[in-house]
Amino acid sequence: MQTIGIKPSSSDGPYLLAGAGIVAGGAGLVLALSHAGSPLRGPLALFFLLAAPGAAFSAALRGLDPWARALTSVAGAVAVVMLVAQGMLAVHRWSVNGGVLTVATLSASAFLLQWIVRRLRGGAAQEIRKRIGKIH
Repeated sequence: MQTIGIKPSSSDGPYLLAGAGIVAGGAGLVLALSHAGSPLRGPLALFFLLAAPGAAFSAALRGLDPWARALTSVAGAVAVVMLVAQGMLAVHRWSVNGGVLTVATLSASAFLLQWIVRRLRGGAAQEIRKRIGKIH
């Protein structure tokens, strides 16, 4: 009799890690905005504040090798959070909700902008290839 074993795919690890990061960041966003009394509110909110802009930087820097991309993303995320905090303190409008929403808005805008640029570059490149194909 032959036993058929199910072997887990080795390529599922990064996707599971990314999914766990998205869930943790989303939970941090919800807990920070709802002012919940959970002991996980602080760590998960901090994770969101660093992961959201870090992921936006990482998505925009696809051409770098993984270590350089990770280092640049972390440095960019810290810079974004510090600039948001400094800007809010400079205009005397500091609030937790405002800081979290500002970082979320900047991160979402960065994702959307890099997605639009990639779509436009891809469409323009295809149009150029079509025109070159017609010439030759």
